[in-house]
Amino acid sequence: MLQSLLVKDYMIGDQLAFSPSTNLLRAVHKLLEHGLSGAPVVDENRRLIGFISERDCLKAALDASYFRREEGAVQDFMSTDVVSVSADASLIDAIQIFVSKNLRCLPVVEGSRLVGQISRQDILRGLEKLRAERS
Repeated sequence: MLQSLLVKDYMIGDQLAFSPSTNLLRAVHKLLEHGLSGAPVVDENRRLIGFISERDCLKAALDASYFRREEGAVQDFMSTDVVSVSADASLIDAIQIFVSKNLRCLPVVEGSRLVGQISRQDILRGLEKLRAERS
């Protein structure tokens, strides 16, 4: 059953994404405003080049306290080794990534271009809705 369900059917397509030059404090504000634990970083062609997480932001705060740095850009603190999932992948593929890695959300790509984002909660909500429809 789950093998036939696709990531693109459960992802959020209108997601928050940052450019590498976005001010880190502005990015933190946007993450809080949208209730997200992180967001993809894309270039001018919407190609996925990084991910900025709450953890990255906390590291930046710690760095600022040690080195008395005022602020910086997202590119200075983002992770560049980004785990993503294809829009055409099965939900099982996404679940396996979430189970094997300590991630809360995944960028969804077509090739290297960002098309959305999927979270653990998106999948659980989708499974709950599917169960309710079949009852």
